[in-house]
Amino acid sequence: MSAYLSIEARVAERDVEVSLSAAHGETLAIVGPNGAGKSTVLTLLAGLLRPDAGRIELDGATLAGDGRWIPPHRRGIVLMAQQTLLFPHLSVRDNVAFGPRASGLSRSAARDAAERWLVEVGVRHLAERRATDLSGGQAQRVSLARALAAEPAVLLLDEPTAALDVDAAPELRILLSRALEGRTAVLVSHDPGDVSALADRTVRMAAGRIIA
Repeated sequence: MSAYLSIEARVAERDVEVSLSAAHGETLAIVGPNGAGKSTVLTLLAGLLRPDAGRIELDGATLAGDGRWIPPHRRGIVLMAQQTLLFPHLSVRDNVAFGPRASGLSRSAARDAAERWLVEVGVRHLAERRATDLSGGQAQRVSLARALAAEPAVLLLDEPTAALDVDAAPELRILLSRALEGRTAVLVSHDPGDVSALADRTVRMAAGRIIA
């Protein structure tokens, strides 16, 4: 399959030099020990870190390289971080509606999108709650709804079940598996359960390089 998402980049300060790609609709897992450079790859793809050299492309468009730099909010790439980073002053519904609103949808259309994804991930009943009133599992579901409501071309998942207890993690994997069907994603996880349940292909990193 041809590459839909590709990165060939170097970050000297972190001693990371990586080259990898993912096909359209593929979930690519990156595994390896702490400090291997996995999260650096995600931040490069998301546009939160500029490479010292290299090129990042999505669907034939250059996101970084050759003097071109596309900022994070215009990339069509959403990072679901290990920490949910929900806005504490907003309701669950407004947290999920934030992405659609930022992309230009009207307030009512953004609320409709939020409602749809809250139903999809099973937390519609929490719509009026503040983010600070949620359990870890509930917050991860809301975070997933917020990520998907933005309709990203690529979803980046950084340790999506790490903060959950053993009972909540399998339920979130089921939701993620359904949400990732037909969607391009890059997953970073230390949990073999995440990788086996979600990934189509796996690469291994160590010391800032792809080794397998």
